[in-house]
Amino acid sequence: MNIKQAREQIKIAMRAYFSKDMFGGYRIPIEKQRPIFLMGPPGIGKTAIMEQIAQELGVGLVSYSMTHHTRQSALGLPFIEHKTYGGREYAVSEYTMSEIIASVYDMMEKTGLREGILFLDEVNCVSETLAPSMLQFLQFKIFGRHRVPDGWIVVTAGNPPEYNSSVREFDIVTWDRLKRIDVEPDYEVWKEYAYARSTHPAILTYLDIRKSDFYRIESSTEGKTFVTARGWSDLSEMMRICEENGDQVDENMILQYVQNKNIAKDFAVYYDLFNKYRSDYQVDRILDGNADEQIRERAEKAKFDERLSLLGLLLDGAGEHLRAVCQEEGAIAELLSMLKTVRMELVKPGAEAAEVLQSHIDSARRELVNGRQASNLTPDRQSAINRAVSFLEEERAALLKKRPEGGNAAFKHLKADYDRRTKELKKQAEEAGRKLSNLFRFAEDVFPEGQELLILVTELTISIYGARFISHYGCKEYFAHNKELLFYERQKDIITEMAKLDEMEL
Repeated sequence: MNIKQAREQIKIAMRAYFSKDMFGGYRIPIEKQRPIFLMGPPGIGKTAIMEQIAQELGVGLVSYSMTHHTRQSALGLPFIEHKTYGGREYAVSEYTMSEIIASVYDMMEKTGLREGILFLDEVNCVSETLAPSMLQFLQFKIFGRHRVPDGWIVVTAGNPPEYNSSVREFDIVTWDRLKRIDVEPDYEVWKEYAYARSTHPAILTYLDIRKSDFYRIESSTEGKTFVTARGWSDLSEMMRICEENGDQVDENMILQYVQNKNIAKDFAVYYDLFNKYRSDYQVDRILDGNADEQIRERAEKAKFDERLSLLGLLLDGAGEHLRAVCQEEGAIAELLSMLKTVRMELVKPGAEAAEVLQSHIDSARRELVNGRQASNLTPDRQSAINRAVSFLEEERAALLKKRPEGGNAAFKHLKADYDRRTKELKKQAEEAGRKLSNLFRFAEDVFPEGQELLILVTELTISIYGARFISHYGCKEYFAHNKELLFYERQKDIITEMAKLDEMEL
């Protein structure tokens, strides 16, 4: 299955394992909870989906790679404890708490979260001395003498033996204690994740054209060559920063992330061409509705690969505005929740506005720290909290200067600035909407007969910010062409069904 299907299967298991009976006990005791085992090639996103699941379920996440663990670090160190049995004293071997188990308790103490996920990667690469203890852990969730706390679910992962020479084959006894999920790379599924991470448009349009370059592991005379989803994601972040800093992105840099010489060379050539399109087509003018006739004529005559690159540039340009609106919207929603509580606190006798705001600032900062430690805050949520904190800090500084009399006066000041911010968001959304409409109008003019408009609608649909913006603010051009897309998809389904009937008749 692909990584998206695997995530849903894991969430189903998590919800079942977190389910409680009427007395507050877990319906499936921890000893009976089969750990999930994600089997898949490296760099496919196994760790990333665990972070996403923790964020969606609001639980903690503790991650460990088992490759570096020895028997002592995993089980704990032995020490001698003196105990009395039947009137006689005996020296008994005990164990200190495992580093892994201790990290779960540390997370609980720091964040206050009582439920979470213990994610152990590379469990089929453990050392020979640790291997026998893994079976006991997988069944009873115990390392040494210490057990994983109730409410913490074990998820494991590993690579197939063809990708890692250190892999130890599990026997049937071990497999019979695991929920095995085999995961395969899937570009279309990764693309949804890539849009949420604002992956560089050159990477997305290149892979749209050459999907076979998305994930590849090969053996050659020079050794293993490989390209992974993780490599493309990391390269994208590096490219964004290099472009901002004016640093060159060339084949040498690309090869550090895309470790296949032929693919790295092909992408370097494409990236240079992509940048030429960026300069030639003047994307900002198109989005402002000011594309000149020369640009329109070139787009009309362009080959499909060039058209696809242009669409990527346009979507990236418009997407920056859509993302900014969605992130500001999230910040305002976070701020509204805070201000509702602030209002109730300000009406209390003797309440000081600066102190009340400082209390909320400190609380929000603690939430950020705990969320980062627990890996259960999405990047958008972190951005929203940071923006809300920045607003409260500015308001606190302003109130210290004005010294308004009474809580009502202080809140009136806060509400005025909040209302001004919501009006600015409305203007920002209107401007982003105009750019999106201009994008569609340009595509309608220069690609009236092609499939580019269907591609445009599809890309906006799978883009988290595109879909969110359109659902909140609308886009008549999108909805008009979306009907055509639905008809087109239905037409494909009908053709497929007819082909099946023809095969049956033969």
